Amino acid sequence: DQKIFRYETWKDNSKLDSQKDKFDISYEKSFIKGSFPKYQMFFRDPKNNIDLDLEYHTESSPYWVAQQITDGWLPWGLGYYRYGFIPKNGLTGNININNKKFSIKGKGYFEHIWGDFSFTYLSPLKRSYIKTISTYVKLLRWWIKNQKNKITKSIQFSTCNRPPGYDWSWAVLDNGWSLFYGNIIFWITEGPAAGILIFSKDGKTYNEFGNIRFIYNKMKYLQKYDFYYPLEMEIIATNGSEKFYLSFKNTSDGFEDIKEFLDEKNLSGFMICQVPCEVKGYYFDGTKKISISGSSKMEFHRSFSVYGHNSFRLDLKSSPNCFSINSCFNSHYLGKKLDVNLQFLPKPNLKIDFNRINKKQSFSK
Repeated sequence: DQKIFRYETWKDNSKLDSQKDKFDISYEKSFIKGSFPKYQMFFRDPKNNIDLDLEYHTESSPYWVAQQITDGWLPWGLGYYRYGFIPKNGLTGNININNKKFSIKGKGYFEHIWGDFSFTYLSPLKRSYIKTISTYVKLLRWWIKNQKNKITKSIQFSTCNRPPGYDWSWAVLDNGWSLFYGNIIFWITEGPAAGILIFSKDGKTYNEFGNIRFIYNKMKYLQKYDFYYPLEMEIIATNGSEKFYLSFKNTSDGFEDIKEFLDEKNLSGFMICQVPCEVKGYYFDGTKKISISGSSKMEFHRSFSVYGHNSFRLDLKSSPNCFSINSCFNSHYLGKKLDVNLQFLPKPNLKIDFNRINKKQSFSK
């Protein structure tokens, strides 16, 4: 059984303190400090009477997201920022819960965004239009270069995946490898990802995969916001002759951090959800297939539309004796579902179904 403890505080008279020219930040009695390859962390939760005392020992080198593409610069709006991480760390320490002390040991992930994170999704962090445009162009060229010249046979869009937002996952595999996956969502819930998968075997050399397809296999419905978010997903990523197939499955319910908007016209709020999970699949190195498994975590950032869940799906079926296009428009806002099947082979045929729907019905893939 899993029990989630949450402590949140925001006091103007107790702001985050930092030291000059070294990594040493604190808030009230909690702190993180140190330098590569060792860090100390202490977190105090007075609400639940919890103290968490940790030491992080890095087992891999730091890396910037998109380091091989833009030297680690990422655009947002008309600004840009940097996102660095250390994907594999050994952690040891103690946790004290209601005066009961337990020793802990495990693997951890370390990251930081350089910029004002609070406004990452609302406004640019820095303004330099030439550099921002150049960064967009480099990323777009890289993404196009990595795509295979073939037609996408299935794609689905949904208002639940409206920008700004992201899919994020991290994994440490049983064989010692580490994985990072990040996808900037553009309404797509199945199809090509506008993101990157970063893979390392030894924690020193990193490979970036840009040809990625994803699909959500299990969704959770939040009735209050008429909203779906994923609990399980599959990723297929290729880089030249290399290929990853990854299946992420939740091991417990996710932790939902929801903020409601009272004065936004088209949005009712946003959510950051963290889902503990396991990952299984395989890696093909161009010669042989290697089975993989490990521990992982997924995180999803989403904004809630006042129009609820609406989706559109397009499927292309093609073979020597069959060619058809199927589409499905599903609108909770209108309470309608429209299915259109246009068949060209073996003989022309058009079929249209128009029905009422129930908002509580399952997410359809």
